[in-house]
Amino acid sequence: MDSLALAPHILVVDDDTRLRALLARYLGEQGFVVSTAKDAGDARAKMKSLSYDLMVLDVMMPGETGFDLTRALRRDDVTARPLPILLLTAKGETDDRIEGLEAGADDYLMKPFEPRELLLRINAILRRAPKTAAKQKATLKFGAWLYDPERDELRSDVEVVALTGMEAGLMRALAATPGQALSREELIERSAAGQDINDRTVDVQVTRLRRKIEADAKNPRYLVTVRGEGYCLRPDAG
Repeated sequence: MDSLALAPHILVVDDDTRLRALLARYLGEQGFVVSTAKDAGDARAKMKSLSYDLMVLDVMMPGETGFDLTRALRRDDVTARPLPILLLTAKGETDDRIEGLEAGADDYLMKPFEPRELLLRINAILRRAPKTAAKQKATLKFGAWLYDPERDELRSDVEVVALTGMEAGLMRALAATPGQALSREELIERSAAGQDINDRTVDVQVTRLRRKIEADAKNPRYLVTVRGEGYCLRPDAG
């Protein structure tokens, strides 16, 4: 599971549901951890819970555009290592490319594009960028509890709860993509919990985790079931 913990975490922001899913699947197959957001507001919410290594951002979105979000992030981010941004757009005119770069984007790719080219550009950006705060995995908060993915540690102000190997593997997988549902098959693949784990084992481990995280395990607020999709970890927004 160490390889997943070290994998770059990419946030894909696009209002096209099909393209979001395709990019998430493709980039996941290339070894990245991938979260998705449907618009700028959704992206902002995701960024409150976790840090990312790179954002793949569509320009033409309803409401706040990719240009707008890029400018806002660059204006508000005063750290020495701002989040790298790769803009995607169907507009290929020179003025639009210049606008994207002037807004603060690191690169610009016109739709339609070959997935291989996207991969090459992402890797080029990551090679140029210093390691981001995502490598200092943000602690996630669940009510009275905090989860530290670097230490596989679940704690409150007064106690620390040790996680079993299977629990820790599932928590790491879920915490890598907060707010995004993972199927049982994805959890088995990403948890590195061993060959003996199966769908039933996942359900049992989720039940045990809920007993540690939730005030009411029968009516979970944070580790929830998404009908037809799997399980989702929803930490506090702040």
